[in-house]
Amino acid sequence: MKFEGTGLDQLHAELSRLDHAMEQNGMVRAGQWDYERVTYDKKMEHRGEIYYLRVQGYATDGEIDSRHAVIKLMTPLLGKHYYPHGVEYGESEDFPEAIVNSCKNALKRLKEEIEAITI
Repeated sequence: MKFEGTGLDQLHAELSRLDHAMEQNGMVRAGQWDYERVTYDKKMEHRGEIYYLRVQGYATDGEIDSRHAVIKLMTPLLGKHYYPHGVEYGESEDFPEAIVNSCKNALKRLKEEIEAITI
């Protein structure tokens, strides 16, 4: 599921500041990066099912390993985890309203924080 219209996909931020803002909102980057792209995930559980809110971005200036790279964010996604296959982000997935609302609130807070640190 894509979260269109959040405004996050219009933002650019320096990686070190972005990492901090994401961490403050429960989004984890961990090892999910290469020299051009980053991925942040927030794990959520609801009635025994696992869901992931995902925000991806790519470097428009510099490389990710420099921590001073400028990152442009992309449209956030919501996916459901299926063991052992992985996470499905398809529009045909059924997402609980509580999870969707939680994601919308988290993305709103995240946008406000990132706007305060944008370049």
